[in-house]
Amino acid sequence: MTTSTSQLTTLFIVVALVCAFVPAFSVEEGDAKTLWDTCLLKITPKCALDIIGVVFGNGTITDACCHDLVEEGKVCHDTLIKYISDRPHLVANETQYLKKRDDLWIHCVSVTKTA
Repeated sequence: MTTSTSQLTTLFIVVALVCAFVPAFSVEEGDAKTLWDTCLLKITPKCALDIIGVVFGNGTITDACCHDLVEEGKVCHDTLIKYISDRPHLVANETQYLKKRDDLWIHCVSVTKTA
């Protein structure tokens, strides 16, 4: 369990550093910086780790994090997960990650509607 958490934390830190210094989104560079800054303001680091854990592992997410994710917005969620899943060591499983991303979004929207 500790090794898994440690690996997930390391993955998040590496991805965050790569994203901070190489803004390679599918939108214009200036728009990418704005999107990145906007998305980071809407979600806590703990929830970001939980989301990454669900999409790229077997993690779970709380209802509170689901609320934050939905508040972040689908464009932010889709863009950031797509960006992470495009990394060379993850791209082989990109289809799986994008399905988990979409499943998580549907789950979180349903959770926020019932709250």
